[in-house]
Amino acid sequence: MNKIISKERFSEKVFKLEIEAPLIAKSRRAGHFVIVRVGEKGERMPLTIAGSNIQKGTITLVVQEVGLSSTRLCELNEGDYITDVVGPLGQATHIENYGTVVCAGGGVGVAPMLPIVQALKAAGNRVITVLAGRSKDLIILEKEIRESSDEVIVMTDDGSYGRKGLVTEGVEEVIKREKVNRCFAIGPAIMMKFVCLLTKKYEIPTDVSLNTIMVDGTGMCGACRITVGGKTRFVCVDGPEFDGHQVDFDEMLKRMGAFKSIEREQMSKLQPECEATKEIDDKTRNAPWRLELRKAMKAKERTTIPRVEMNELDPEYRSHSKKEEVNQGLTAEQAVTEAKRCLDCANPGCMEGCPVGIDIPRFVKYIERGEFLEAAKTLKETSALPAVCGRVCPQEKQCESKCIHLKMNEEAVAIGHLERFAADYERESGQISVPVIAEKNNIKIAVIGSGPAGLAFAGDMAKYGYNVTVFEALHEIGGVLKYGIPEFRLPNNIVDVEIDNLSKMGVEFIKDCIVGKTISVDDLKEEGFKGVFVASGAGLPNFMNIPGENSINIMSSNEYLTRVNLMDAASEDSDTPVTLGKRVAVIGGGNTAMDSVRTARRLGAERAMIVYRRSEEEMPARLEEVKHAKEEGIEFLTLHNPIEYLADELGRVKQVILQKMELGEPDESGRRSPIAIPGATETIDIDLAIVSVGVSPNPIVPSSIKGLEVGRRGTITVDENMQSSIPMIYAGGDIVRGGATVILAMGDGRKAAASMHEQLQN
Repeated sequence: MNKIISKERFSEKVFKLEIEAPLIAKSRRAGHFVIVRVGEKGERMPLTIAGSNIQKGTITLVVQEVGLSSTRLCELNEGDYITDVVGPLGQATHIENYGTVVCAGGGVGVAPMLPIVQALKAAGNRVITVLAGRSKDLIILEKEIRESSDEVIVMTDDGSYGRKGLVTEGVEEVIKREKVNRCFAIGPAIMMKFVCLLTKKYEIPTDVSLNTIMVDGTGMCGACRITVGGKTRFVCVDGPEFDGHQVDFDEMLKRMGAFKSIEREQMSKLQPECEATKEIDDKTRNAPWRLELRKAMKAKERTTIPRVEMNELDPEYRSHSKKEEVNQGLTAEQAVTEAKRCLDCANPGCMEGCPVGIDIPRFVKYIERGEFLEAAKTLKETSALPAVCGRVCPQEKQCESKCIHLKMNEEAVAIGHLERFAADYERESGQISVPVIAEKNNIKIAVIGSGPAGLAFAGDMAKYGYNVTVFEALHEIGGVLKYGIPEFRLPNNIVDVEIDNLSKMGVEFIKDCIVGKTISVDDLKEEGFKGVFVASGAGLPNFMNIPGENSINIMSSNEYLTRVNLMDAASEDSDTPVTLGKRVAVIGGGNTAMDSVRTARRLGAERAMIVYRRSEEEMPARLEEVKHAKEEGIEFLTLHNPIEYLADELGRVKQVILQKMELGEPDESGRRSPIAIPGATETIDIDLAIVSVGVSPNPIVPSSIKGLEVGRRGTITVDENMQSSIPMIYAGGDIVRGGATVILAMGDGRKAAASMHEQLQN
């Protein structure tokens, strides 16, 4: 009994809980409430029943985190048990056919209003419902309310949804245009007070549902007493519904604040792992808590703190461990220390360097404050994949390259390490937050490809309220995150958690579906999709077209990594074969080349080499990847370039001839051009070569769309808003760039989502 069957987040602090309570479900009526207690030392808390399912034996409660008790309840998850659920209590709502009824619901008051609206409609009334909240994300149960109302008016304080204004303005609009026979009002006490003042002026009978302080809920304690019509009444036995014109709201408001100071002290009982449920602070730089942090330590003191070093697996051990992650992450103590290095600049350059626009100072300062879950939520406001980005993004070339510490000849704040820490902390805590989702607008959007660009786009469009479907050609979701990046750098379970979070946001994933082959964009249009985002990547590998390159055991890095990462070919129980070379040459100097050569080393290569035609200084791979490779025994043959492969009698590669190079003038990319040294070659023995010299866009999707403009290299041509030559089609990531980083692809996805949303709204 009292098991939580399901839990749904309505907004930042509002949750819907479906609870196993068959006896209560059977006897409950509209207007009834229950007393709930969480923990043996918990407070008894009244909550109105928002609905029930007799067949399932469940009741529905909608809870807003306000004080300690409601916060503890909201911390429980599906499958947990609530200590006590007692009811149904109170008097049921008196329902009859009044005629035209206005139901005014504010915030979570909409939840107890729902069964009343349903009962009034079933009794034959004309029901006009006014829903109100401070902002759009606080308007709840709108769909359900609409199903039982003849008309729904939505009012928000900030005008972010419906009409801007207070609930009383919506109610008065109805009163002025037609005869209203009765009004019901449920919400914050102050809201009900002003609704009653309004309806009293128009002489419209008004019922209110009161939620006062209670201890037992059966009339024993008298804590819930109020004054109605000059007489003392008890909400738990005489109510909770009363004639609003007779309620002394001023007295009630004072009584409800009796324990506020004690409640504030009690909130400190919440452990650090419960920080996601704390009251949301001001998000600006001048928020009191950030001002306090800046005053706590002088800037000069912060600059003297040395940058933390992330713990790593021992190089010799890890070079033989196929999947264990090399970087071990920061401890909480390390993370707080590193966060203290941040000066919380007035004009943070780090944000300029972030392609997805993360509020870097705010998330870092949350870590300094010890509020790790708030840091994670800040990341997820703009990044769909924070745990991924914290591992694989080149922060040293982006956000960290703009850090003010560098101007003082100090090391940049380790933003990437802190991003990873916050995301990992949230995942390991089990309190994974889901971003606030706008009300569904029932507009269907298709995403082609589930790599970083597609996932970022899908996440933002889901937040906007669209029905997003992602079509993936492979049997796993994640694109290059799954097939291209080894688990020793990015574990699959990390990616899976990020994807699962998108699923919780409403994103649908369809695997084994090749758009352009299995289905077409025209098929998507016929199915009602109003927008398409192409994020199919650049999965077509480049080769060098030199003699012997098609010999056996010469493969692209895409093939090699896909076999090992996606198909788990190196495992004994895998049906997918892979060559386990002893003398392996990887051609190229990017991150993919590093991933390939370090994988080969883990699969038993006695000699694993990087062959790169420029010097190490020109190498595009991350410095961290180069460092790790060297520590693991990888050889670097820089200023060498393959010119021919030699094969044995069976056609298997046995040697590679390398041309020695020197550096000339810089090319158009700014790197010095490699020039062959005449007559200087070297032949080395190999039994496996992995070519990692770049990729081109896969032509399947672009070639299948008539009228789509493509560039010279097969990339989709887009404008500054990521919109293609066909207005409903947007594109981003490698299919546009031809090859880029995870974070740049995600930036494209976010920009495309904002642009498509604006187009569809207009």
